[in-house]
Amino acid sequence: MRIDKTLYRGRPQERRIPKEERCYELLDRLGIEYCRVDHEHADTIEACREVEGLLGCKICKNLFLTNRQQTDFYLLIMPGEKPLKTKLLSKQIGSARLSFASPEHMEQYLDITPGSVSVLGLMNDRDHAVRLLVDRDLLREEFFGCHPCINTSSLRFRTRALLETLLPAMGHEPTFVELPWEAE
Repeated sequence: MRIDKTLYRGRPQERRIPKEERCYELLDRLGIEYCRVDHEHADTIEACREVEGLLGCKICKNLFLTNRQQTDFYLLIMPGEKPLKTKLLSKQIGSARLSFASPEHMEQYLDITPGSVSVLGLMNDRDHAVRLLVDRDLLREEFFGCHPCINTSSLRFRTRALLETLLPAMGHEPTFVELPWEAE
């Protein structure tokens, strides 16, 4: 993967696609300081390894999930290297049979395409149809890494800013979950 090896502070000078621009506008309006790395498409945790080194933090895994009936939708953010056992998560949140939501639902609720899922997509969920699930292990990290709704850039900002400023501004209260590190 080709990466611009520069760690930038703040938004890019050149215009970007509208959904990415909205991420920078939101962060700037809220006074959240952030750093940015630009790179080729990084749509998996494995592809983000080099980016993590430049950012100085881990990029979390962002999974858009739904129940079997496709009536409830969830955005799960968790450590990238942690395995997901949907059965354990389902039990914690009281939902039956979780699976990955369709790209169409992802676009409908978060204005995001597969490989670009990000907590920042919740700014597009004005009806609060998506329930945010946060693995408690993320709370141990000083910094939070994610895409700005497009997988050709990655951002780093303080986890505290995520929890105390960004999520309240988007109107999404997190549900904290505890997922095991071992794949049982």
